[in-house]
Amino acid sequence: MSTEPNITPEVMLAFYGRLYPFKSIFTWLSHSHVPSTAKDAPTTRIGPTWTNREFAFTLKGDVYIRYNSFQDVEEFKKQVLKLNPERFEVGAVYNAKPRDKKTLPPSMLQPVRRELVFDIDMTDYDGIRTCCKSKSICKRCWGFIAAAVTVLDQSLRRDFGFNLLLWVYSGRRGIHCWVSDHAAMALTDDQRKAIMGWLEVVKGGKEMTKKVNIRLGTNPLPPSIGASLETLSEQYFIPVILEDQDCFASKEGWQTLLDLIPDREVVSNLRQKWEEEEDSARRPKGSQSRSEARWDDLRKEIKAIQKGTPRRVTLTSAMEDIILQYTYPRLDAEVSKRRNHLLKAPFCIHPGTGRVCVPVDPAKVDDFEPEKVPSVGQLLSELDAAGSTAENINVLGKCWESTSMKQYVEMLDEHNRKILQAERERTQGQIFFIDEDAI
Repeated sequence: MSTEPNITPEVMLAFYGRLYPFKSIFTWLSHSHVPSTAKDAPTTRIGPTWTNREFAFTLKGDVYIRYNSFQDVEEFKKQVLKLNPERFEVGAVYNAKPRDKKTLPPSMLQPVRRELVFDIDMTDYDGIRTCCKSKSICKRCWGFIAAAVTVLDQSLRRDFGFNLLLWVYSGRRGIHCWVSDHAAMALTDDQRKAIMGWLEVVKGGKEMTKKVNIRLGTNPLPPSIGASLETLSEQYFIPVILEDQDCFASKEGWQTLLDLIPDREVVSNLRQKWEEEEDSARRPKGSQSRSEARWDDLRKEIKAIQKGTPRRVTLTSAMEDIILQYTYPRLDAEVSKRRNHLLKAPFCIHPGTGRVCVPVDPAKVDDFEPEKVPSVGQLLSELDAAGSTAENINVLGKCWESTSMKQYVEMLDEHNRKILQAERERTQGQIFFIDEDAI
């Protein structure tokens, strides 16, 4: 299964059989309760949001099986235990059962509903983070993810009116967002592309220095981006970019900064000053980092230019764009644009780290530490240590209550309660009118 110690097929089978929260996943994806007893099952309608949902399994040897679907949660669990996958992914709700694809006419099977999903990966920050590279991640570089989650969560709620957002740690170096609002589920591919066009601010590969190009000349930023800029400026740019990461301390770092300044005179002044500092190895005064000192140097250069002039407006706009380029979410646009894209399910095990893909509270994302997320080996050890108590709980299918996974499953269950409440209000049309004659 993986080269990580203890991540064997036997370990994975034990995890799926004893710990995986199948019922919580069912409620989340079906927007309905699991039948409480076998007697209730025949009278409980399980809708197409579940039965027409695609699942894909990744098996040992990179075997990939798409277009799986299931009648109920028990069939789903039975197949997971039978296949014992390295991981599985969740796809769209189709107009027919995905497992019937081979019996349907060509091109008949089409996605009709899907959560709006987003994927943020730390490797997209490799050009600016200074603490880690490639697949590595630590508490320090998590600051980039925290900034992205904060402003994207705010924007999705404020600008689009979405409320049912589930953030899930990817198990190694990223985070996923699943938006389950009815309006989000119903979005067409074109509408998803339009949303991404609105949200995607940082664009361009390694060969492109300036990656933020959303202004019309020197006009102010769109109000939504301006609101995000305010959050990033106040909460993240100084502590993450200037202090912790110290992005402009090295010569390569400050040269990149100079490349983003559209004023030859300012660039020339700063380059001369910073090269002299490099030669003398002079440190900033006090507790300032080199990046803070150099950012202050840029601010002083701009303040020396007459206020209100086109030159100063251009430079002020450039500073704002730099803040966005270093802190705004770097989104994998292709993940979000199409309903048939699959994304790893919550509570899967990352095969490279052994960590569980757990929900993350966006209000506490700054405090989240990837390295402290429980691993599959840790969870099974906790379960064994719990002994008979855990086995008694297992009768109810809640062995996870005896482990450190408990808080994370409860986060999903709380999210599910909000989904069920929203579904009740939508289907029942709960609109209350005031009888004016009774006042």
